[in-house]
Amino acid sequence: MLKIRKLKYGALTTILLVFMFLPGCAWFSTEDTRPAHELARDGMDEYKVGNYSSAIETFERLKDWYPFSKYAILAELKIADANYHLEQYEEAVAAYEEFESLHPRNEAVPYVIYQMGMCYFEQVDTPDRDQSKAANAIEKFERLIRQYPDDEYAAKARIHINHCLKNLAMHDYLVGQYYFKTKHYKAALGRFRNVVQLYPDIGMHQDALTYLLLCEQKLARQEKE
Repeated sequence: MLKIRKLKYGALTTILLVFMFLPGCAWFSTEDTRPAHELARDGMDEYKVGNYSSAIETFERLKDWYPFSKYAILAELKIADANYHLEQYEEAVAAYEEFESLHPRNEAVPYVIYQMGMCYFEQVDTPDRDQSKAANAIEKFERLIRQYPDDEYAAKARIHINHCLKNLAMHDYLVGQYYFKTKHYKAALGRFRNVVQLYPDIGMHQDALTYLLLCEQKLARQEKE
């Protein structure tokens, strides 16, 4: 009798193990079976309340499981937006670039280019620090204006470009002052010349020109000595 019970128990264990490892078994499956439209809805609900990480996860599932769904484009865009709001700017730029590459004629492209510029703009540091992010932002904003001059985002881009230009001008001005104070007049001259020639409408033209003339005078005296 005991042997029969052991056999029954062993057979039952084997059956359970088989079911556990059967692909798609309803008893043990953890796969989210929501249809595309529900994933899109849930992702947007999470996005709207600021649960950006959860929104990314949901939109990633939507992309992976329904790559040819009409909701996949929405998922691609909102993944980029969510990364932007999380200040994960490198990931956001990559996602925006992928969106533009996959959908170059989509109506959202002007917005996408603007957002790429904003990813760099949000990282612009004070004028005394490196200004490569400001230069990158200008490049994106100018491309937007060039390609879509009448778009609403082009108007916003122009405002941000002006801010970036002021930072670049002030950076050159401050570096020029440093070189002037340390008597590196030739290096200072180049910086002040940049301010005068590259940023004439920023409001620093006169101050930079004054320093430029002083540098030229100092260099002329050095040549005579």
